[in-house]
Amino acid sequence: MKEMSAQEQYEKMINTPVWKLIATLAIPTVISMLVTSLYNVADTFFVSQLGTQASAATGIAFPIMTIIQAFGFTLGMGSGSLISINLGQKKNDEASSISSTAFFTAFFLGILIAFSGHVFLSPILKFLGASETILPFAHDYANFIFWGAPFMCASFVMNNDLRAEGKSFLSMNALALGAVMNIFLDPIFIFGDIYIFGVLPFHGFGLGIKGAAITTLITQLFSFSVLLSYFINKKTICRINIKLYTRKISLLFKIISTGIPSLARQGMASIAVILLNTMAGRYGGDSGIAAMSIVSKICMCIGSIMIGIGQGFTPVSGYNFGAKRYDRVKESFFFLLISGFSIMSLFTVICAVFAPNIISVFRQDEEVIRIGTQALRFQIMGLPLHSFIIGTNMLFQSTRHVHQATFLSINRQGVYFIPSIIFLPLLFNLTGVEISQLIADILSAVTAIPYVIWILKKLD
Repeated sequence: MKEMSAQEQYEKMINTPVWKLIATLAIPTVISMLVTSLYNVADTFFVSQLGTQASAATGIAFPIMTIIQAFGFTLGMGSGSLISINLGQKKNDEASSISSTAFFTAFFLGILIAFSGHVFLSPILKFLGASETILPFAHDYANFIFWGAPFMCASFVMNNDLRAEGKSFLSMNALALGAVMNIFLDPIFIFGDIYIFGVLPFHGFGLGIKGAAITTLITQLFSFSVLLSYFINKKTICRINIKLYTRKISLLFKIISTGIPSLARQGMASIAVILLNTMAGRYGGDSGIAAMSIVSKICMCIGSIMIGIGQGFTPVSGYNFGAKRYDRVKESFFFLLISGFSIMSLFTVICAVFAPNIISVFRQDEEVIRIGTQALRFQIMGLPLHSFIIGTNMLFQSTRHVHQATFLSINRQGVYFIPSIIFLPLLFNLTGVEISQLIADILSAVTAIPYVIWILKKLD
């Protein structure tokens, strides 16, 4: 199929009906986000078969993934927002400079994260809440996760830059192939003898939790290579070349400052998971950590659908904001709210009804199922509010209202969740741990209301 020219892409982004445009961009983006979540969910599912401590170890290591993602999202969302605006203004060379600068900065930053992680691995895991029984499993898992940091950070940049161009289908291809590979390789690397329908087709490597991490590393390298090939083979408007790396510190600062809301959001998410693991361990032991880890992965997977819809909205908003089509920015925002709320409500009902069945798929442990069922039902009630919380944040970020976007992004996991997870368990014990996220979601949604009123008036 012939690739669209920059002018054809511009016309598409500012003239196609916004509902059709967002749907077209969001479907592959949602698949991409689900695929990204499946890396963690697949690991949790297969690793949980090894025991409660192994299952808990993936929860302990999860903040490491979110920290790596935080830096990748910062440069990816920052560059993506700026690229959309510049393409909307027909500044294609400037967009290529932004993309190249973000890519190489992310890759070298990932190298620093990997090196630091290996030097301080044991202290980091203990800080994240690993008990003496969980620590060996967490060590084997996190060791390989750190090796993937450069490729993960750079992949987030390429993903967001492709979406910024309106080419989210290419991003989906790379991630979907990686996810299929991850699900296929996980049991091979984790287990020894592998049975399918009672037949023993071959012998696995039997590496346990270490095998799950190795599989994740392999699939991240694969997805990185596929994404990079799109830019090398000129299937994109933006180019990635070290020669295009900016010499203007102001441009790098602009990329980072635009992406700061993502850093704040992901950074707060990392701190929130650390506190969640600590409090779950204190009030529920290893079973509490395992249960909350499973619930977090399930909610993250469903929540990624909303983020995917939002990232389908972001380039539409950015393009049209750059082209001064403010009527289309508002129209796309309302479509985002309605579609997101409807989809999240559907998943809320499904998870509330089938909560015990869903938890038992991951771990056949009565205590884990009991804790996980109650926690999932509480947390899932806040998902419909994500359409408003995430949608408002992305509206501000895509229109370069950086300060407001940053404040909104830290509300849910920072301003409200951290105090909730600290103080509610003092009043309600383990139930306080389980309801903390729901309380934070409600307060975040209420806080966003005056911000939405303000920006909609400004876009009139």
